[in-house]
Amino acid sequence: MSKKTSKRPNVDGPPNHGPESLGADSGRKTRSSARAKLIAISCLLLPLAACIARHEQAPATRVVVDELGRSVRVQAVPSRIVSLAPSITETLFALGLESRIVGVTSFCDYPPEAASIEKVGDTQRPSLEKIVALKPDLVIIVTASQLEQFVKRLDDLAIPVYVSNPGNIDSVLESIDRLGELTATADRARELSSSLRARIESVRARVTPRPRPRVLLILGNEPLITVGGTSFINDLIVRAGGYSISSDELNDYPQYSLESAVAKQPEVIFLQSGERDLPARLKQTPAAREGRVYQLDSDLLLRPGPRIVDGLEQMASKIHP
Repeated sequence: MSKKTSKRPNVDGPPNHGPESLGADSGRKTRSSARAKLIAISCLLLPLAACIARHEQAPATRVVVDELGRSVRVQAVPSRIVSLAPSITETLFALGLESRIVGVTSFCDYPPEAASIEKVGDTQRPSLEKIVALKPDLVIIVTASQLEQFVKRLDDLAIPVYVSNPGNIDSVLESIDRLGELTATADRARELSSSLRARIESVRARVTPRPRPRVLLILGNEPLITVGGTSFINDLIVRAGGYSISSDELNDYPQYSLESAVAKQPEVIFLQSGERDLPARLKQTPAAREGRVYQLDSDLLLRPGPRIVDGLEQMASKIHP
């Protein structure tokens, strides 16, 4: 009887280099290499896939509430903006958004670069046809323009309209912050508003200890037009260390009698830039007798944008030289 022999698996010894074992070893190496390559590719693709997923999840539009409390659906990052007020144009430029502005009014003349942007009419009579032709994804106006019907027409055409409504210096700064949120430039807006607040505080610290002279600000002579207590210009006068003699008027820009103006004996009179002639009867006032009649740049007074603080500083320097 022949003796059976059995093969014991070569556990600790050197590998068997027969033909079959060479093929199996080669196959294992090939599979191992393929797995390594797959892992490497996965490592490269996973971040890209995550980025694409985040991009796909990012909302194309969002709903914001404007300064009249209206809900407005806008692009996440508006790229074609029409400004229907000089103060808005100045704010957009200050936020570094000049490349996104596709239309402005004929009154938008600051900064000088605004002159090269397509004009869509003036603040009171903008051209709907021109605005539509520009294909804006955002139109911004101010309530001073009183364009309620125009806003409705834009709404009917599904063109988003944001209404800004600043009533005093604080709300001008708040409006800057909100426009920053609206246009995806929030950090720059906060930086701008913070620097403006610091300048306002510097004026406050300088004028607070001093007595408040009576101030008359004239926006028109025939008839005499001044500013009421609810206007942001009245807020400027107060913050500049003065007291407006027409602050008890309820309208923002009331007609005022010469008799009342003379009777209240203003100690400082401000005229708009370009106005040189003081009504004869006002020459009887302390302001005229003491040579305290000054011209101020109208754009700095009447545009509730970043340069309103320039107007405050100029006014304070005249009231409290």
